[in-house]
Amino acid sequence: MPRHKMLRCVRFNPDVYYFKPQGIPLRMLEEVVLLPDEVEALKLYEVDGLEQIRACEKMKISQPTFARILASANKKISEAIIKGKAIRIEK
Repeated sequence: MPRHKMLRCVRFNPDVYYFKPQGIPLRMLEEVVLLPDEVEALKLYEVDGLEQIRACEKMKISQPTFARILASANKKISEAIIKGKAIRIEK
């Protein structure tokens, strides 16, 4: 039986919750879902420019967990861009 998910410190709350390719109605698109912890990891690492060690301290998680979350977020965004899917950001 897998361990339960530990609570993560998520401070960032985006103003936008959907991104999609231009010219295609949302109802016609598949979507990928970014979880709040994935958005927080992307913000801390890619936008704020923090190193993984400092970013994982802010989220109160281990560095390997942070790396897994970041990898998952990057994979989802890459898939959306390459395959023309919408990106939904969960609240």
